[in-house]
Amino acid sequence: MNDDDFQPKKNWWDRNWKWFVPTGCLSLIVLFALFIGVIIFGVTSMMRDSDAFKESLAAAQHSKIVVEKLGNPVETDGMVSGSINLHNDSGDCDLQIPLKGPKGKGTLFVVATKRGKWNYKQMSVYIEKTQEEIDLLEK
Repeated sequence: MNDDDFQPKKNWWDRNWKWFVPTGCLSLIVLFALFIGVIIFGVTSMMRDSDAFKESLAAAQHSKIVVEKLGNPVETDGMVSGSINLHNDSGDCDLQIPLKGPKGKGTLFVVATKRGKWNYKQMSVYIEKTQEEIDLLEK
């Protein structure tokens, strides 16, 4: 018998750490990314479900000038940014909604306060191609 016959058996960690550490780190990174994704999705969904978003998008889609510049149909294009704060039946919003149509792209800017219903201070579409701004609140 030699000394090699009496070596103690390695424990689980000693046998498996080389694959466990990278897998564990990767798992933590994936979980963190999923957590951030869920937060962004929730906030974006809240903005898209708001009356201010729906009313302003409908105004842009029914504007003859916007349809002339972007083409028909006018749709959202990407992630909504900005903020919306609601407290019972009051609040405020400041949204930037990317738009697209067959003829080009633009951004819908919405600033409003809510006291029962939304009172719009700004609702305008910036057309990228022509660099013009169309005020949707003008009658």
